[in-house]
Amino acid sequence: MAELNGNNKNMLVMKHVTKTFNPGTVNEKKALNDVELLLKPGDFATIVGSNGAGKSTLFNAITGSFYPDRGLIMLDGEDITYQKEHTRSKVIGHLFQDPLKGTAPHMTIEENMALAYLRATTGKNAYFSRIKAQDKKKFREQLALLDMGLEDRMKQPVGLLSGGQRQALTLLMATMVTPKILLLDEHTAALDPATAEKVLELTKKIVAEQNITCLMVTHNMQQALSLGNRTLMMDAGHIVLDISGEERDKMTVDGLLQQFAIQAGKEMTNDRILFSKVEGK
Repeated sequence: MAELNGNNKNMLVMKHVTKTFNPGTVNEKKALNDVELLLKPGDFATIVGSNGAGKSTLFNAITGSFYPDRGLIMLDGEDITYQKEHTRSKVIGHLFQDPLKGTAPHMTIEENMALAYLRATTGKNAYFSRIKAQDKKKFREQLALLDMGLEDRMKQPVGLLSGGQRQALTLLMATMVTPKILLLDEHTAALDPATAEKVLELTKKIVAEQNITCLMVTHNMQQALSLGNRTLMMDAGHIVLDISGEERDKMTVDGLLQQFAIQAGKEMTNDRILFSKVEGK
């Protein structure tokens, strides 16, 4: 347990995290099985695995959507295992596959950004009146960095934006105040290829510039090996492979699939992942 005594060296610590849904019923499902994970500040780890492997459930354990049955979760030296979800949301950025999540469609771009800013920087008394002219100027400057023309549409409802524009805005909102960890759950999967590439490049730029600790779920095997500095593979609620450094640099997609088969004791069956392997050739 030496690692736990050096929490100042780890941004995220997960020890023996286990979660079973519907225990004792015919629908019993062990979603997380003794998960062990350490992330240092600035780590950018990609996660791949078949459907039902536990990737999104892992994120939900970190965000507090549920409490684990057992185990420990620490973020930046603080025990958050049983911390309420709304409290964690102030320091955790989370993007979903669906571009419609993460923004309020009937509110303007400016109002959405104000909400995100207030949630991360204030306590209970978060009012729009606290947003000053200099804050709005900062919002405009940040929007201009997206190169999507949104800085000239700040008074328009977010519901009028395209999926790619909404996802880029959500990314901006999640990182306006640098989060302790950023969770990306296939956040470009629902976008067209050109837009997905633009949002991905924006993601890499923001994560690098702010040195954000990041976990990113992807079905694209090429991305899993090229983005960030670590690759994790999950199966049956367990992290079966964690590679980095020279081993990762030399790893091929075929090699990664072979390692998964060895560690998990079965072949990868996710069609989207296998198709991405063909696309990458």
